[in-house]
This record gives sequence, C-alpha cells and structure tokens, in this order.
Amino acid sequence: MNMTPVNIGYSTCPNDTFIFCKLAKQPDVVAHLYDVETLNEWAFEEKLDVTKLSFHTWLLVQEHYALLQCGSALGRGCGPLVISKAGKTLTNDSVIAVPGEFTTAHLLLRLWNPDLGNRIFIPFDQIMEAVESGRADAGVIIHEGRFVYKEQGFQCLEDLGNWWEATTGQPIPLGCIAAHKKLGLEKIAEIEQRLKDSIQSAFDDPESTKDYVTEHAQELADDVTAEHIKTYVNDFTLDLGDEGRAAIAKLQKMAKEAGIIR
Repeated sequence: MNMTPVNIGYSTCPNDTFIFCKLAKQPDVVAHLYDVETLNEWAFEEKLDVTKLSFHTWLLVQEHYALLQCGSALGRGCGPLVISKAGKTLTNDSVIAVPGEFTTAHLLLRLWNPDLGNRIFIPFDQIMEAVESGRADAGVIIHEGRFVYKEQGFQCLEDLGNWWEATTGQPIPLGCIAAHKKLGLEKIAEIEQRLKDSIQSAFDDPESTKDYVTEHAQELADDVTAEHIKTYVNDFTLDLGDEGRAAIAKLQKMAKEAGIIR
C-alpha cells in the first residue's frame, strides 16, 4: 500500500463516522472532521484529497472531484424538512434559515419554491434556535433535527424528501464522497475499495464503530444516533447502482433547468 498521506474530510455526524470508522484508523489516512458546509466551501479551494460533499456542491465541483460509487447518503424518507413554530404559515416574504448555501437542502428548497428569496445561512445545529427566537420564520433542518423537532414544539411545513420523491419517483441524493482527480484513476479506485471495505465492516459489526461514533456525536442520545445511522446509511451507501446514479442525474437536470447550476 502506498503510504503517502491521504487527507480525507467528513462530518462528525453519526452516518459519516460510522462508515469511516475503519478507514480513519489506517496509517496513511489524515482525517479532518468538520460540518458539511465547511467541507463544501473547502471543495471550491480543492483543499482535500477525498471529501464528503453535499450533492449540490459536487455538481458545482465535478470538474475537479470524481464521485465515488460508495459512501453516499441517498435514499427514501430521509430528506430535509421545512419547519416553523406551531401555527405559522409560509409566505414569499418569510425569512428562511438554511444550513449552508451549498447544501443539497438549499438546492431542494429552491427547486420546491423558487419564490422564497429571503434566505439566511447558518450552521445546521442553530436552525431550530433561529426559528425559536424569531430570527427566522422557518428553517430547513437536516441530520438529527428531523428526529427531535416535534418534541421541541415545531411543525413540519414541508418534507422536501417527500416532495422530491413525489415529483421525480427517485430516491433523494443528499451527500456523497468525492476524490480529487489529481490523485489519478488507480489511487481513486484504491481509496474507493478501502472505503467500501470500511462500510461493509461497519455493517457486519456495528458494535465496533460505537466508540468512534459516540466520541464525535456530541450530546446526541444513543437512540437518536442509532436512528440517524439507520436513516442515512443503506444499500446505496455501499453502491449507488443504476437507481442512485439516475437520481443524481435527475437532480442535476432539474438544477440546470432552474438556472441554479450551469
């Protein structure tokens, strides 16, 4: 194995630490754990060799980053939710808190309702607080937010995943793993296989990932962590397959037709 260090970026979210657990411990891997919007922004600067990205970002940087066929967060019943305080309704003037300009959540919001132009970008873990305080009229929540918003007194105005599935019939592409093309085809194929092995290892022995996942899960309760992994890690994570690739192509086509990407 070539021991040249490989800089790999992924988030602290349980689905990412779950799939990267084995790979992260290998001697040539230098792991960089940040929120996905930071990783999205870094991709425009081409900072990392291999990185987690929102599909929205990958569509913008695919000239430089090759999509890996494993590691994606893509599926059904796992899309972002537009939430607000109980009894609130949405108008074109509503202030919407969005978890990053280059997130797939933002892309989906724009595809769903292009007239919602009053958008503010804040970290995903501050969205509900912004809505609660009145800084925003509504917010787009991702990750573990979908599991706790009801108990915190919010209502769901739109499930963007359900909207996407009803509109396209496709599973929803949220995030992916991409490798910089400068690595070359051989190195990219090697990394892809090693990540696939890491994912399979996590599927085969989930208990072996628990300490690593818990270490980075901040204050998430064990049941929320488990639900998070179950929601975002599935067969598509092991291999996009024809269905996954078709969903990504559909997202790209709709984004182009909407004038969001070139």
